[in-house]
Amino acid sequence: MARAMLGVSLRDRIRNVEILRRTRVTDIAQRVAKLKRQWAGHIVRRKDGRWGLKVVEWQPRT
Repeated sequence: MARAMLGVSLRDRIRNVEILRRTRVTDIAQRVAKLKRQWAGHIVRRKDGRWGLKVVEWQPRT
């Protein structure tokens, strides 16, 4: 989609990093990882004993 926004084709051989820089679109994988860390921090700080903390700290039996 970013290539279409810039009118760039694959034949132009412009790297994805350059396209993201030009469009100022954030990388979705980095955004998801950041949100996941923020959510985990939010859950860990809760002290009411709800399931969230148990899920975050859960260790499988071996």
